[in-house]
Amino acid sequence: MSKLDTRIETSAESNFPTPLKYAGCDPSAAIRYRTEADRIRVFPSISTELDDAETVFERSGPRAFITGDPAVMTAGILTCGGLCPGLNDVIRGLVMSLCHHYGVKKVLGIRYGYAGLTPDGLPPFELTPDCVDEIHRDGGSMLGVSRGAQEVSVMAEQVMALGISKLFVIGGDGTQRGVMELSGELQRRDAGVSVVGIPKTIDNDILWVDQSFGFDTAVDIAARVVTDAHVEARSTERGVGIIKVMGRDSGFIAAHAALASQEANVVLTLESPFAMEGPGGLLAYLEERLEQKDHAVIVVAEGAGQDLFQSLEADQRDASGNKLHRDIGVLLCDKISAHFTDLGKPVKLKYLDPGYSVRSAPACGTDRIYCTRLAHAAVHAAMAGKTAMMVSRWSGHYVHVPLHLVTQGRRKINPSGSLWRTVLEATGQPCLSGDKSGTKV
Repeated sequence: MSKLDTRIETSAESNFPTPLKYAGCDPSAAIRYRTEADRIRVFPSISTELDDAETVFERSGPRAFITGDPAVMTAGILTCGGLCPGLNDVIRGLVMSLCHHYGVKKVLGIRYGYAGLTPDGLPPFELTPDCVDEIHRDGGSMLGVSRGAQEVSVMAEQVMALGISKLFVIGGDGTQRGVMELSGELQRRDAGVSVVGIPKTIDNDILWVDQSFGFDTAVDIAARVVTDAHVEARSTERGVGIIKVMGRDSGFIAAHAALASQEANVVLTLESPFAMEGPGGLLAYLEERLEQKDHAVIVVAEGAGQDLFQSLEADQRDASGNKLHRDIGVLLCDKISAHFTDLGKPVKLKYLDPGYSVRSAPACGTDRIYCTRLAHAAVHAAMAGKTAMMVSRWSGHYVHVPLHLVTQGRRKINPSGSLWRTVLEATGQPCLSGDKSGTKV
């Protein structure tokens, strides 16, 4: 295994003593400034390969020296992509840390994602501790969100025109790719701007992150819907509940919601392809299940079963470059209903899609804590001049991850791993990959 390049770039020298002080802490206390020697192993498990043991991430936290006087700095914050529980919590954490911890006098809220860094975008507005004090109680983003890339040179010009020296960008893998390009452009211009990414994905699919913020909230809400579907299904003769949850390319919400509810009988994800028809397929298993238990609950991730459709024309994609998917929930409803009607054993089917309820919810307690800690880690990194990086929680520690690693792919469930094994054990579902000769629609 080749050693990963985990080096973090800097936008400027850190030679200004930090104003950050810990009240009541003497120099010998456990709380101390981080140094470049503070590292966390990338691969925490025991390995016989030397490169694994020596590959480390920088540990996040306050440094003794920062890039300049915070009183004359201007920071900027923007949120990109879709909504996710916890966005306002991160914004609040950034503003509070910048203003209260470091004494930054001016923090700008960039409106509607990267679109706010263009001449056609709405002008930014100033964020203060007072105006963000209660935003954590609400879902969504007070700054607004948008999808789609903008011209990097145009955004760099706008960042420099606004006098921003610390830019915080909250978003998914596409957004982090934009962070990498924008920070590269600003470095080429020798602008001295630190651009720090904060990972946001409700699907939990960003590489080198233990778990993304908002995921606990999403699982909690989705699990309650699975329980509701189970109540509906078992309360009628031959009842079938189908719950479609978010998860375009990764099935983490589906898997965790099933485990959290303990009510699902089948979990369908992109990572574990399934057959609809034929021996060993989904419909055959449902026949067996309904004969034995008279009800069934299916949790499906939105990206599952796309091989059962004909391809979309010209590989259609959304504004963020994500491949558009057909509605697997509707297909399941149609196929299951038609199959059992043809057998003369019609089912009573309930279909639930909690997607927007999940996206727009305020963060739960554990996510709120996580968002605040991520925000503080991002501020410490930017003040120390770190750039072209993302803050992350890895192996339980907060670390700096270079963006060239983050943008190499997406995190997915390992169909041979312990999580999927636990799902199979908890649901009792068999392998559903049987005869894949079913007709595509």
